Amino acid sequence: MVNRPILDASILAQLDPRVRAVLTHWPMDPATSVKDREEILAERASPEGQAASALEKKFMDLADREDVASSKGLTATTVQFTSSPDGNPIKMHVTRRVDIASTAGVYYIHGGAMSSLSCFYGNYLAWARVVASFGVTVVMVDFRNAVSPSSSLEVAPFPAGLHDCISGLEWTSAHAHDLGIDPNRIVIAGESGGGNLTIATALLLKQRDKIHLVKGLYALCPYLNGHWPDDRYPSASMYDGVALELHSNRGAMAYGIDAFLARNPLAWPGFATVDDVRGLPPVVISVNECDPLRDEGIAFYRLLLAAGVKAKGRIVLGTSHATELYPVTCPEITRDTARDLANFALA
Repeated sequence: MVNRPILDASILAQLDPRVRAVLTHWPMDPATSVKDREEILAERASPEGQAASALEKKFMDLADREDVASSKGLTATTVQFTSSPDGNPIKMHVTRRVDIASTAGVYYIHGGAMSSLSCFYGNYLAWARVVASFGVTVVMVDFRNAVSPSSSLEVAPFPAGLHDCISGLEWTSAHAHDLGIDPNRIVIAGESGGGNLTIATALLLKQRDKIHLVKGLYALCPYLNGHWPDDRYPSASMYDGVALELHSNRGAMAYGIDAFLARNPLAWPGFATVDDVRGLPPVVISVNECDPLRDEGIAFYRLLLAAGVKAKGRIVLGTSHATELYPVTCPEITRDTARDLANFALA
């Protein structure tokens, strides 16, 4: 992790005081550029990198608290499937209400720039409980990360994680009744890198004529562009250093520089065109006010409208990147977004 930049007082004034307090402890990756993906892998494998990853997990696990995300009336299980076409085993975490036999499903993809974190970290377990409490079944996929292991020890660049996400979605659809899910009411959701994979999974489903498997997408603070700063998106400079430092080539290098240079929208949906997104089901794009990714999310929302996709946009004031996914920070904000996601799935 890195030394935190000193933020301008005017930016600090925009943030909820609870968010400001948490940001002093928020783990962030270095902002320096690298020569290749192997340099990032070597950093993460070093004793310092291993210690930083352990600290990150410890910090995320602090959010797993009953007082903000009760498990009362819920059940949680782990299932495993075989991803295609690579044949690797992937785990999923399923959270559901015990008093509902069949309901809508939220297929959730965790964040971490497609490169790190795990849906089994405490903050995601808590988030799943909050979302499920509103009457939906939450299925979280622990796909292969590009840099640091999830529950899958294998790390691999694009398209490995995307393969796992679409395979998990297809498995969830095929086993919907066993999971207590109405197969006609499945939405894909995810934050940050998971927002990228939410959209990319839908784009790939569309290419394969399988978009009928999902009724909607809900992308929180999606990580879409792959290169920053970008004059098209002022927030990328205005809020750089608020929870995220983006101004390096690390994101593209970690996930796979060839896909970025090829402007592949399945890797970086910021490259998507009107034709790419036309025909998608309804989409919600939710962004955080003080997030460097805010403006690229808003731009994607406008691309959807231009393509005739039914889209809704929301801006969560006073928050930094993915505030909702750390439920102890602002529990009522987390619950509000969780309620909106659940209602979107249930509609």
